[in-house]
Amino acid sequence: MKKRINLYSALLAVIMVLASCSKPPQDLTDVKSDVNPSPLVVKAGKINAQINLTFPAKFIPKKAVVELIPVLSYDGGEVEGKPVTVQGEKVEDNFTSISFANGGGIAIPVSFDFQKEMRMSELQVKAKITIGSKEYTTPAYKVADGVNAIETLVNDRQAEPALGEDAFQRIVPDMAKADIHYIIQQANIRGSELRKEDIEALKAFIKEAQAAENKEFAGVDVSSYASPDGPEDLNKRLAERREGSADSYIKKELKRNKVDASKEGFIDSKFTPEDWEGFKEELEASNVDDKDLILRVLSMYSDPEVREKEIKNLSAAYKELAEDILPRLRRSKLTVNVNVIGKSDEEIAELAASNPSELNVEELLYAATLTEDNAKKLDIYKKVTSVYPKDWRGYNDMGCVLFETMKFDEAEKAFSKAAEADASAPEVQNNLGAIALVNGDVAKAKEYFGKAAGAGEELTYNLGLVNIHEGNYPAAVKNLGNSPTNNAALAKILTEDYKGALATLNSVENPICMTDYLKAIVGAKTNDKALVISSLKAGVEKNEALKKMAATEITFAEYFEDPEFKSIVE
Repeated sequence: MKKRINLYSALLAVIMVLASCSKPPQDLTDVKSDVNPSPLVVKAGKINAQINLTFPAKFIPKKAVVELIPVLSYDGGEVEGKPVTVQGEKVEDNFTSISFANGGGIAIPVSFDFQKEMRMSELQVKAKITIGSKEYTTPAYKVADGVNAIETLVNDRQAEPALGEDAFQRIVPDMAKADIHYIIQQANIRGSELRKEDIEALKAFIKEAQAAENKEFAGVDVSSYASPDGPEDLNKRLAERREGSADSYIKKELKRNKVDASKEGFIDSKFTPEDWEGFKEELEASNVDDKDLILRVLSMYSDPEVREKEIKNLSAAYKELAEDILPRLRRSKLTVNVNVIGKSDEEIAELAASNPSELNVEELLYAATLTEDNAKKLDIYKKVTSVYPKDWRGYNDMGCVLFETMKFDEAEKAFSKAAEADASAPEVQNNLGAIALVNGDVAKAKEYFGKAAGAGEELTYNLGLVNIHEGNYPAAVKNLGNSPTNNAALAKILTEDYKGALATLNSVENPICMTDYLKAIVGAKTNDKALVISSLKAGVEKNEALKKMAATEITFAEYFEDPEFKSIVE
C-alpha cells in the first residue's frame, strides 16, 4: 500500500513539472507588434524606430531565455539590429522578465544606416530561444513594411556656387580740393593764396579733366566760413562775402578752361557764419592745453556768445587758439567733382575677345557678365587667369561655370586653384563646400561652409542642403527660404507644409522630372489622387527612370494596385 502511494506521488510530481513548462513557441505570430514610426523613415541618413512587442499569456516558457533580433530585409540583403533579450519568470538573470501567466511587453529600439536598396523592405523580428541546453530559432516575423526615404531626394548637384564678383564701375567719381584762407575780418583773396600748392593742383585738375574725352564735370562745391570768435553779425557778413569772393574765383577759373558752368546748380555755394564744428575738429586734433576743458564748454553751452565768453575766460588757452586754430577756420573750401566715364559694353566685349590685356581685371571680369553663353563666359574667365593669374576670381568664376554645366571634376580643380591664390576668400570656401556635397561628404562640406561667412545668399542656400542631410528640416526651410527650387520644396514637404511646397514647385522656372515627382508626393500626402497621377505621368515623360523609383516609393503604397498608377510605372 505504501509503495503504491509513493508511486502515485512521483507521477503527480512529473505531471506538475510538465505543467509548469510549456513548449517553446514555434513562431511569433501570436505576438502583438507596434512600430513607431510606421512606415520607417530616413532622417539624417539613419532609420531609427522602436518595435513594441506584447507577448500573450503562457507564451514565454518559465525557464526560457529569448533573444529578440530585429532584421531589416530588402532585395539583395538584410541587416540585423541590436538584439534585446527577455527571460521567463524562473530564469535567474537580469533580462526583462515576462510573466508566464499574464504575458508582458518589451520595447526594441532599432537603428540602421540607410542604403537606397532599403526603400522597399520589411522590418522583421526573429527569436532565438534557449531552454537549458537546447536552442530554437523562430522564423522572421514581419512587423513593418517599407522605408519613407523622401529626405534622400535632396539634390546636392543643385548646390549654389558663388561668383567672385567684379568691382567694375562705368562711372567713377573723382575730385580735387583746395582751401583759400583769409586774414581776420577780411574777405578778399590774397595773391599768395592763389599760388599755394593745392590751388595749383586744383587748376591742373580742371585743365586735365576738360581735355580728357572720358571725363565730364559733375559740379563744384564752395563752402565758406568765419571763425567763431567775434560778434555773430560780423561773422555772418564775413562768411557771406568770402562765399562771394570764392564763388567769383572758381567761376573765372572754369571760364578760363572753357568749362560750361551755366547749368542750374552746377556751382553749389553756401556759407557758415560761425564754424563751431570745424573748431571742434581742429581742437580735438590739437595739443592745446586745457583741450578737454574747452570741449566740455562746447558740450555744455549751445549759445555762441556764451561759448565764446567761457572760452575767453581761459586766457592762456584762448591765446593759443587765436594763434593756431582760429586762423585755419577763416576759409573757403573748393571742391571740383568729375565723373570718369569707363569703356562701353561694346568696347569691353570687343577687347575681351580680341585683346584682353587692354582691359583691367575688373573690366575683364565684367565682360563675362555681358553674355549668357557659358562657353563664352568660360573663355573669358580663362583669359582672366592668363592675364591676371594672381587674382583668385578668374579661377573661381571659371569653376562656377563648370559647376553649373555639371563638370564637377573640372570645377573642383578650378576652385582648388582659386584657393591657392586666396584661400581666405569666402566664395572659394563656399564653392569647395558645394563640391564636397556633390561628392557626398557632408561633414567636409560643413567644414568649408564654416569658413565661408560673407559668401552671400549662395552660402545660406547651401547650408539648407546640409540641414536636410542632418535631419534639421525647420532650419532647412529657413535657409532655403522661398527660393524657387526643388530643394526648397523638399524642405517644406519634410516639415509637412504641403501647400507651401506645391507653391514653390509651381514657381520653378525650368521644371525637371524631379519637380513633377515631388508634386506627386505632395499629392499622395494630401490625398489628391489627380495630382499624383498627372504629376507622375509628366515626370515619367521627362525621365522613364522615375517608373522604378515611383514603384518603390512607400509614399505611393496605397496606389500600388491602382490601375492608373500601374499603367504609369509598369
